Amino acid sequence: MYDLLVPKDNFLRQINELVDFSFVYDELLSNYSLDQGRGAKDPLLMFKYLLLKVIFKLSDEDVVARSLSDLSFKYFLNLAPEDTQLIHPSSLTKFRKLRLKDMNLLDLLINKTVRIAREEGVLKSKTLILDVTHTKAKYNQKSAREELLERAKLLRKDIYEIDETLKVKMPKKVTSEIL
Repeated sequence: MYDLLVPKDNFLRQINELVDFSFVYDELLSNYSLDQGRGAKDPLLMFKYLLLKVIFKLSDEDVVARSLSDLSFKYFLNLAPEDTQLIHPSSLTKFRKLRLKDMNLLDLLINKTVRIAREEGVLKSKTLILDVTHTKAKYNQKSAREELLERAKLLRKDIYEIDETLKVKMPKKVTSEIL
């Protein structure tokens, strides 16, 4: 069915067919116990979800939701077209925290994938997959004060676009250290 519905030149299809993802198992082997606890979700599946999340700049919830309806996502994830039982979005958080343990391992896995895809000619642009955004968001978070000021600014902007006469009714902008 995928041969009919997912074109041969589809980006995800090309990556899936050309990149040997077995290195993911090698890199994550030490993070799994083979004889304790219940079986974990396939680490390759979880990594591919994270890769889709980075490529398409999606949230955990959005990448899982899109994999329900986007056949190229299902093909990339090695799921059957009729599969409706997917992972829960919180599984991605647990995978990042418990299995990857630090951002360096995720970066390593993504960089290996990108390198292989470039060698195979799937990626022609050097800026198609850029993990800097993901890493920067993780480590350069705004303080609560900065976040509140930014949201207040955006709220004012949206309100003024709807009705500029509300400017006189809005509270004054915060100029002191006290919010």
